[in-house]
Amino acid sequence: MGPGPAEHTHIQLLIVTNLETSMSTARTLRTTVLTLLTTLTLTACLPSHDTATGPAPGNGDVVNTQLAALAVRAEDTGAHYRRDDWGDWTSHGNGCDTRELVLRDQGHGTVPGKGCKPTCPANGPACWTSPYDNTPLHNPANVQIDHRVPVKEAVRSGARTWNQQQRERFYNDPTNLVAVSAHSNTSKGDRDPGTWRPSNRDNWCSYATAYIATKATYHLSVDQCEHDALAAMLATCAPGGAR
Repeated sequence: MGPGPAEHTHIQLLIVTNLETSMSTARTLRTTVLTLLTTLTLTACLPSHDTATGPAPGNGDVVNTQLAALAVRAEDTGAHYRRDDWGDWTSHGNGCDTRELVLRDQGHGTVPGKGCKPTCPANGPACWTSPYDNTPLHNPANVQIDHRVPVKEAVRSGARTWNQQQRERFYNDPTNLVAVSAHSNTSKGDRDPGTWRPSNRDNWCSYATAYIATKATYHLSVDQCEHDALAAMLATCAPGGAR
């Protein structure tokens, strides 16, 4: 004699429960794998095969010495970075702030606009070219100013105890500021060279050279991934150093 109706119902409930448990486990596993992959993408060192293999700098002794002198240690990660602590663009008089001075100094063919704001002639060529991705930019409103060494990166590599004056100096230091496209600036975010490099490889040499100079000027450290990525980018410099 086969199982009765009650037993059939019990068996069906067991099957459904087991199926739901299996599906839930699969969903959890999938979420975990995706989370791990995302974390690796954002935090792991860029693979070594992505480094360029150009000639070493011919007269790059200064920047190579600077890189060798940087302290190599793990990042000072922690919940101690606050964007509001770093202020904003400093006013330089005559209606000029740091952003406008960078736009003026890094633009080509700009003309003075209202106050200190540089503009680009409507019928002329683009006045800015984003070095990170080689994107031409005509409208100054579409140009973003990037901190080559990000502010958050500075905090993680030695600036945690800086006072307000030191923070404002770093935030407005023109030697660490670059006029770039919104796309490349968003792509970079607050990542260092260990996890991000310009898509325009022709910019790797000058990007790494200036990045190292800023770290040296402000006595900031680098982590091992960052150090190795900077060394790889310096290897793209043509004889004679940065281009």
